[in-house]
Amino acid sequence: MCNLYSMTRAREAMLRLFRVGDNRAAIVEPKAAIFPGHVAPIVRKAADGERELVNLNWGFVLQQKGRAPRRVTNVRDDKILSSPYWRGSFELRRCLVPASSFCEPKDVRPATWHWFALTGDHARPLFAFPGIWRRHKGRVRKNGDSVELDVFSFMTTLPNSLVATVNHERMPVLLTQEAEFETWLRGRPEDAYALMRSHAPETMQIVGSGLAKEDRQGCGQAE
Repeated sequence: MCNLYSMTRAREAMLRLFRVGDNRAAIVEPKAAIFPGHVAPIVRKAADGERELVNLNWGFVLQQKGRAPRRVTNVRDDKILSSPYWRGSFELRRCLVPASSFCEPKDVRPATWHWFALTGDHARPLFAFPGIWRRHKGRVRKNGDSVELDVFSFMTTLPNSLVATVNHERMPVLLTQEAEFETWLRGRPEDAYALMRSHAPETMQIVGSGLAKEDRQGCGQAE
């Protein structure tokens, strides 16, 4: 499970990698830490089929009788096809979630936070989590007012050998190539599902370990 990630690169870097026109992109700022319930950028198909960069709220909202609603931030690859909670969004509303690193805590006391990023020419090469989105209508807090907002969640799969040194259960799916982006956004469900695999461990690295719950390296870089 991933409940913390960063998107520290500049808006221009996102527009270039994900091929979004400036006039179709919201204003976004680099974020050293994105937690469940935070607003973060995603790329999705607009009504006319073109790509747009918009800010959505992280975490589908699961209503629980007599309890506070719960944020569901991750979607298991072995549940996406069978669960009615996820299936409609997977078939109709897929998106890309830009990121520069993600964090997993080691199960020790106190928790040690480990930040994972891709290797490459930049401090934090951009990538995308394959995500899904939907319109939520209802409460997000136990005694709060009803609201209407777009929310997103993203896919997880079995961990590779690097991530498994910290979390032996799950890791986010990572996409890095335009062909993958296009397949996830526009491809048939069976072709999109074929992208659900662990990322090659030799192309990743642990870039931080400790108590810090943010990753500021490369913050704002566009190149």
